[in-house]
Formats: sequence, C-alpha cells, structure tokens
Amino acid sequence: MDKGRRLTIFWLCLEAISSPIFSEEWRADVVEKLDTFIGSCVVVPCTFTYPGEKLPSSKLRGIWHFLNDRMKNIYHPDNLNVMENFRGRTELVGRLGDGNCTLKMVDVKDHDNGPFCFRVEIPEKDKFSYVEHSARLTILPHPPKPTLIFSKKVIQGHPYNAMCSVIHTCPSHMPTITWSKSSSDEPLEAHKYHGSGNWETQSILTFIPEESDDHSEIICTVRFYGGMNSSQTFQLFVKRKENYLHIIIPVVVGITTAAIFGILCALVVKKYKTRIAELQRGNGSMWNRLSRLSRR
Repeated sequence: MDKGRRLTIFWLCLEAISSPIFSEEWRADVVEKLDTFIGSCVVVPCTFTYPGEKLPSSKLRGIWHFLNDRMKNIYHPDNLNVMENFRGRTELVGRLGDGNCTLKMVDVKDHDNGPFCFRVEIPEKDKFSYVEHSARLTILPHPPKPTLIFSKKVIQGHPYNAMCSVIHTCPSHMPTITWSKSSSDEPLEAHKYHGSGNWETQSILTFIPEESDDHSEIICTVRFYGGMNSSQTFQLFVKRKENYLHIIIPVVVGITTAAIFGILCALVVKKYKTRIAELQRGNGSMWNRLSRLSRR
C-alpha cells in the first residue's frame, strides 16, 4: 500500500473516531437587531450550543458583555462583576441547561445600544464568547404608535368591532390597551409572537352604536412598561337605522281622518233622511184631514 493511500485511510479513521466528540460546536443564535425605547424594557432571544455533553444549569455560567470588551459585563451572576450603570437592570431569563441564553433588560437608557454578546463558562473546563453573533439595540425616544383597524360603515343598533394593536419587544411586561368608549362587554385581548423578538398585543372593542355616537371620537391608548403612553384616534359616523314612521304616520292620520269624516257624513245623511221621512208622514196626515173636510 503506497504512502498516499495509507494517509487517506488514516484521515478517514480519525474523522470517524473524532466525529462523535466534535458533533456539537460553539454556536449561538441571537436576534441581532431589536427596537426599544427609553424607559421601557426589551427581551433579547438567544440560544446556544457547546461541545461535549449537555450539562445542567448549575454547571454553567452565563454572561453578557460588550462585544469589543469582555470585561465590560452588562449581566453576570455575581452582581459585583456587572458595570455599575447596568446593575439591577439585566436578567438572564433563559435556562442555560436548555441552551437558552435569553436576556431581559429594563429601564432602558439611551446608551444601551450595544452591541452585546453572550459568553458561557464551564467551570474548570472551558469558556467561550459568541462574538460572531451579537445583539444591537435601536433606542427610540418615544414608544411606537398603535395601529387601528376599523370599518367606516357604522349602523345604529348593529354590533360594531374595532381593533387596536401594537408591536413591542418586551413579552415579560406586556403593554396594556384601553379604550375611551365604554362597552357592556370587556374588550378581547390577545398576544402574538411574530419572530425575531417582536410581539404584538391586540385589543378588540365591540359595542352597539347609538345615534348619540355620531361624529364622536374613539381613542385607543397603549400603556407600556415604564409608564409611557401612546394613542391613536378615529371618528365614528353613524348611519341611522331605517325608519318608515315619516311615511306611516301621515298615511294613518289620513286614513283615520277620512274614516271619521265618512262616519260623520253617514250620520248626518241618516239624520236628514229620518227627518224628511217624518215630515212626509206628517204632510200625508194633513192632506187626509183636508180631503175629508172638503167632502162634507
């Protein structure tokens, strides 16, 4: 067997032996861009893998630090190792034993844009910073405006629905949605995950429009974690329900008047006919008496 063939077999054998050991690698999946705003909170989704056997959370140490400086920790299990302006504001909400390194940050500041990366340490074994997959935050000065979905067709006395929704990045503290219009039923609320760290909170208002609601304004207000609000407004133009009274009443009045007039006429005619008959009977008797007197 020539030297080249022996070398090929050697590498194949080495690959076969080592493949179970290196089947896992240092890899992280992090949402790299997220929007948030000052005073609010943000949750950065993160998962990771590492070589070797799977360990419980107690055997792993998770850290988040600035991408360009491993010593600038924004999260560390030991709070003393966290930068002072991040202390008490960050939390690891994922379970390291499940490969989840998700980070939560509250009371967002205008300097929290990052980029940040996750680091895992296996005490007395290994450690690794996933610098190739970092998270960067866009810090907005104001919260996002809600989106309104409503029909322009509003009919008095018919059920009417309107939906208000808002996209956010803080599922740990969902925003609350309120309406300026009261209703007998509580608005329906729902939460949806759209991926890439973006969540949607929805509220559906149902009510029965009345004539007094015409040209009124309905306001949807969203209250975010940290106390900031955002709102949107739309106006109702209520179409009155079909009403035929303006036709029915005159017709009924006309028919009733005609009937009364007819009855009165009939009574008058009857009365006069009776009187004429009485007069005729009276006149006949008089002529009879005169005729008998003339014969004498």
